[in-house]
Amino acid sequence: MSKSRVPTTRIGRLVRLGFTAGEMVAGGVAEGVKRLTGVTSEDAANVFLTATNAEKLAKRLAGMRGAAMKMGQIMSMESVDILPREFSDALAILRDSANTMPHSQIRRVMGREYGKGWEAKFKKFDFEPVAAASIGQVHRVLTRDGRDLALKIQYPGVAKSINSDVDNMAMFLRMARILPVSIDVSGIMAEAKRQLRQEADYLVEAKHLRDYRRLVADDDRFVVPKVHEDLTTKRILAMDYVSGEPLEKLGEDGVSQERRDHAGALLEHLMFRELFEFRTMQTDPNFANYFYRPEDGRIVLLDFGSTVTFTKTFTSRYGRISKALIEEDEGAVRHYAEQIGYLQPGDSPEYAGRILDMIRLICEPIRHPGVYHFGESDLVMRARDAGIEMMWSSSGELRAPPPETVFLHRKLVGSFLLCARIKARVDVQALISEYL
Repeated sequence: MSKSRVPTTRIGRLVRLGFTAGEMVAGGVAEGVKRLTGVTSEDAANVFLTATNAEKLAKRLAGMRGAAMKMGQIMSMESVDILPREFSDALAILRDSANTMPHSQIRRVMGREYGKGWEAKFKKFDFEPVAAASIGQVHRVLTRDGRDLALKIQYPGVAKSINSDVDNMAMFLRMARILPVSIDVSGIMAEAKRQLRQEADYLVEAKHLRDYRRLVADDDRFVVPKVHEDLTTKRILAMDYVSGEPLEKLGEDGVSQERRDHAGALLEHLMFRELFEFRTMQTDPNFANYFYRPEDGRIVLLDFGSTVTFTKTFTSRYGRISKALIEEDEGAVRHYAEQIGYLQPGDSPEYAGRILDMIRLICEPIRHPGVYHFGESDLVMRARDAGIEMMWSSSGELRAPPPETVFLHRKLVGSFLLCARIKARVDVQALISEYL
């Protein structure tokens, strides 16, 4: 992991993002010159969306951390259906790790949260983090009373920079023509700010952890770390240190298909249980948030900062549109698409048709009878082609999805990518049908 100080001021963070935008524009101009003949409107946007530009953006966001990096992670998953593959693939590095804080900055954060002499609380404190993400990094510690814990330490300045980071990223996405100018994303940006403010409050995440342990207490196939209240603050989360192998290792050669299918089915079943039974969902399916225990097949669930709750009305409508998709009831699909907010009564037949086609496409795993082969599916590429075509053919009518669906979509897309990574084969339709 690379070490770098976290920029903590709004101006400093804006300058870094602005510098990256300038680099991308310069790179886009150079690419545009290469494509000087036969450039379409779609190509004109794509000259900015190159792998080189994505690598520049990913490197900058990994150094900034915070909400800016979090939005980059979301873009790498949620926008797989509208971004060129080489661009979204290059951004995927943001899902693996961030830069880490230098030791001096860690000491200052610890002193601010625990007070002078904080070192006395621990027999051992490993300054090298075991993981680093967008909001904070994780350190293994041994307390004076013998507890083996993981401390998630928040990067300084993250909480106070959320609003400006989100606004700056929205401006940046429009400059790079990743977001069409015609789309109103104010609702999504407001929801992103609200959710990210929640993620930056570790006392809230501690509550989510406690609640989730209770919700899955009847299913010993999952492990959720226990919170340690005495060492938890708004900026430090203390929990059991839990070991395991990265879940994505199940996709490597030599792993039995039975293990892959078992893990994939567990993840899909849990996702439907979250949506329809708990109405509480962990919506950050980053690969790093799941461990696998080969000795007993259990899955360790980590990171509950991005946990959302749904109303009974919302989950009921999602269940009904899912049932209509399985039964190929086109009238009901259209009705519940309007109820959820994907469509509005005044939409043109052409626009409504494109949205309904996209819904059917994205929901292919639940529409597919029998076992769905995630590892062999080209759904992501087909969805990307359809999404890009829809952006350019429906630019005047195209709307952002309802804000309350954004983090659900993030979970659905991320879960698909995870099952594809481990090459799982799962009867998704049978699993969701338990709740319809």
